[in-house]
Amino acid sequence: MLQLITFSTLNGVLYGMLLFMMASGLTLIFSMMGVLNFAHASFYMVGAYFGFEISRRIGFWPGFFIAPIAVGAVGALVERYGLRRLHRLGHVSELLFTFGLAFVIEELVQMFWGKSPVDYRVPPSLDFVAFRLFDTTYPAYRMFMLLTAVAMFAALLVGLTRTRVGIIIQAALTHPDMVAMLGHDVPKIFMLVFGAGAGLAGLAGVIAGPALVTQPSMAASLGPILFVVIVVGGLGSLGGAFVASLLIGLVQTFAVAMNYSLAGIFGSAAPPLLGDLWQVTVAELAPIIPYVLLVLMLIVRPTGLMGTRET
Repeated sequence: MLQLITFSTLNGVLYGMLLFMMASGLTLIFSMMGVLNFAHASFYMVGAYFGFEISRRIGFWPGFFIAPIAVGAVGALVERYGLRRLHRLGHVSELLFTFGLAFVIEELVQMFWGKSPVDYRVPPSLDFVAFRLFDTTYPAYRMFMLLTAVAMFAALLVGLTRTRVGIIIQAALTHPDMVAMLGHDVPKIFMLVFGAGAGLAGLAGVIAGPALVTQPSMAASLGPILFVVIVVGGLGSLGGAFVASLLIGLVQTFAVAMNYSLAGIFGSAAPPLLGDLWQVTVAELAPIIPYVLLVLMLIVRPTGLMGTRET
């Protein structure tokens, strides 16, 4: 049991921090522009593919630094020549634009790299055992993923609260007209924040690609969970996104590890109203647990854990 708790906690925190790497950028974009970017998970996928392509040509470490920057540049171009032109038409047009963009990116990925998973491998320098506990090993690359996510969170926190650029960004989130009157280029700030958010998603893809499966469906599989995170945490709340990411990461990881059912706890005789549900294990229910949490949050507290505006 102690082994289960230890490794499930490590994996849950790791998964939660990966979610936060993407949710943080999406939260900033929504706070500043009021747009729920449906293509945000696609930048995560593009980051994984960019990292794969660069790593197989010049190595993993150049890809680790270059790929997120390239994804951020793509995101900045999307905002400058796409979303900015649609902003005057309202949020519905922006939502439809990002919704369509997600499909376009997926099709482009399939055109360039095919529909099958690519061979994006863990670099040899990180392909070893970090530690052994309870006769079970934990890969060093997973620790690297966790440390990278924590370092990103620390840099984001310091950057937004302790630097001049961060203060301007925070001011632009709530008082864009005042920031503009002080001489700052607010549209340029929007573009840079959108690009930075895309770059964070790209960084998550770069480090997750070798550990998970890099394939065209990876954005579609993670995108819905991403919106669960920002709604549960509270739309526009960076702290809420952090708490919700860890909460969902831990809950889902522990649920997957639990092979218990009501039949195993209370006996095989099922009440007439439950039927086959009596035999369903917690692990089998794990994929829907975040969405159940989302529904409950919308019923009990529509603003989310730390949000100030209703969804």
